[in-house]
Amino acid sequence: MTDKTIGFIGAGNMGSAIIGGILDAALATPGQMIASAHSPATLEKVKGRFSIETTLSNETVAKRSDILFLAVKPGKFAEVIPQISGQIKSGCIIVSIAAGQTIASIEKLFGREIKLVRAMPNTPALVGEAMSALCPNNHISEAELKEIEALFSCFGKAEVVPESLIDAVVGVSGSSPAYVYLFIEAMADAAVADGMPRAQAYKFAAQSVYGAAKMVLETGEHPGVLKDAVCSPGGTTIEAVAALERCGFRDAVITAQRACSQKSRDMSSGS
Repeated sequence: MTDKTIGFIGAGNMGSAIIGGILDAALATPGQMIASAHSPATLEKVKGRFSIETTLSNETVAKRSDILFLAVKPGKFAEVIPQISGQIKSGCIIVSIAAGQTIASIEKLFGREIKLVRAMPNTPALVGEAMSALCPNNHISEAELKEIEALFSCFGKAEVVPESLIDAVVGVSGSSPAYVYLFIEAMADAAVADGMPRAQAYKFAAQSVYGAAKMVLETGEHPGVLKDAVCSPGGTTIEAVAALERCGFRDAVITAQRACSQKSRDMSSGS
């Protein structure tokens, strides 16, 4: 349990997922949290769901917070940060979850020395299964980083990475749920073509993807070893794997993911 006040500027889906994870893990009480948003309807929803303090004033959240999450869209940073830069408490840890906003660009917008962690969670945070990358600036201590890591671990897994890897992170975890949803949808379409009802097909496909991912995480085996274990000689699975290889399955995934990472680099550089 932290003794700090945790603030959120922005309380949309990702901000709400983080708030919910922290409260569910009992790392903070509702009385220790405050959130702002530009929409009264959003604030009413957040207050009703979590019983935390809400306000339309970003400055109020900045003044009160010991840990401050910037959970607004990247394009809003240039508007929001000048509003709050003079209100931040001394020693406040700022956590940015915006894509394309580098540590250097955020520090420049604040115009002074700040404690900053750049984070990249993904949407499975909404069900407590996020994969989050954390990149601290030079003013974050080891103890402070551990504290932020504990917060992100409330709604999934979190690892510290150098900022030089953040574009790879965007490709492999930030955006990858979308690729997985396409895969699940395609598997379900095939099952429907073979006569399975649509809702049942989605359940079979999604649970199979979930189970396979859990096997990778919990056994520690190389994915190729796990794949080989399913592929009996002359069997159905190796027939499917061979068809995927003929269609360039792995090349398509690698090409798509690297295009995603390149787009992230372009966004960070302003291209």
